Formats: sequence, C-alpha cells, structure tokens
Amino acid sequence: MSLACSRSLFFMAFIAGALALGVSYYLEYAVGLKPCGLCLLQRGSLALLTGFCLLAAVQGPGRLGTFLYWLLVSICSLGGMVTAWRQVVLQSDPLRYLSDCSTGLSEVFKDASWLSRVEQLFKGTAECAQMSWTLFDLSIPEWSLLFFVAVMVLAGAQMQRLLWIAFRRPLSGESSHRALAGD
Repeated sequence: MSLACSRSLFFMAFIAGALALGVSYYLEYAVGLKPCGLCLLQRGSLALLTGFCLLAAVQGPGRLGTFLYWLLVSICSLGGMVTAWRQVVLQSDPLRYLSDCSTGLSEVFKDASWLSRVEQLFKGTAECAQMSWTLFDLSIPEWSLLFFVAVMVLAGAQMQRLLWIAFRRPLSGESSHRALAGD
C-alpha cells in the first residue's frame, strides 16, 4: 500500500510539474513573453523536480529510495522557491533593488566565472522586475512560488511520514503490529 501511495504521489507531482513546464513554454513561444535569468533558474529547478518525480514514479523504490527521492524533490523545490521569492521581491519594489543592476541577460553571461554569473542573476536584471502577465492578480513568479511551496509541503509531509514509520518499528526485529485477541 505504501509503495502504491508513493508512486501515485510522485506521478501526480510529475503531472503537475509537466503542466507547469508546458505553461511556461506556452507563455514563451505562443504568447511571446521573454524569460529573464531568474525565470530560467526556476524553469531549471522545475525540470529537475519533474524529472526526479518521473524517475521515482517509474522505479517505485522502497522506503529508503522513496525518502531520497522526496529529499531530491525538496532540494529542487527549495531552489525554485528561493529564485521565485527573489523575483517576487524584485517585482515588489524595482527602484529599490535594481538601482545598480545590469540591463539584460546577455551582460550576465559575459563574465567567465559561474559563481559570479549566479550572483549577478540573483541581484536581478531589469527584465526580472517587469510584470508582463498576471492571472487572478498574481504574476508568474508568484504562481511559481506557490507551486514550489506546495511541492515542498508535500515532500516534507511524505518525508515526515516515512521517518515516523521508520522510528515506530521496534529494534528487536519483531513485527510492529499487535496480534489481535482472537488470533
């Protein structure tokens, strides 16, 4: 029962991630919105998260494997959450946070060091502060943040459940289920 439950949850998380990726590509190629650097980092986190969920749903690992997959999913979700949160902050007050930023994504990738590229991406570009599309008065980074928080809550709850099951098991190797009086 536990295996079927974890496989179905991984599959549902995969479907949700694939739909979110599909929407991001639709907004880029059909609607014509250009993604900024933080959007690309969020998309990368989402692609990794979706890939891990697909692998877990196909493989159907045991308890330890399931815990490790949920851990990987939560790490990807945390990365996406941080980048989405940073973009929401940049969009909330662009004049305060973008006074000394670069003008575009092309300037970020001129530098040779990967660490400085990531640092420059988190400082933000002028493209990151633009709110070009909203749904129900929430921007794309706000929707992304909600998605990553929901996945993080799901992964945390599943890891907590697996730890609870592991610690409830007796150390002697006996069954943790009590025999019924009629048996």
